Amino acid sequence: MLVLSRKINESIKIGDDIEITVLSIDGEQIKLGINAPRNIDIHRKEVFLSIQEENNKASIGSIDLLQKLSEQMKHSK
Repeated sequence: MLVLSRKINESIKIGDDIEITVLSIDGEQIKLGINAPRNIDIHRKEVFLSIQEENNKASIGSIDLLQKLSEQMKHSK
């Protein structure tokens, strides 16, 4: 993990298109501004993990459905 120190209004760049700026610091809370292309999804980690979990559940449901349909098609022949 790369660890960087930044002060208010200082930034870091990720590649050519992403810039993260420290906007404010209030106690243990830091407010960041993220400038990135619209096609890049940006989420808090807990939201990202929740989205991944929901996607995994949906894909498992889809696989189960496909297996059931496949079995039905075999039996109908």
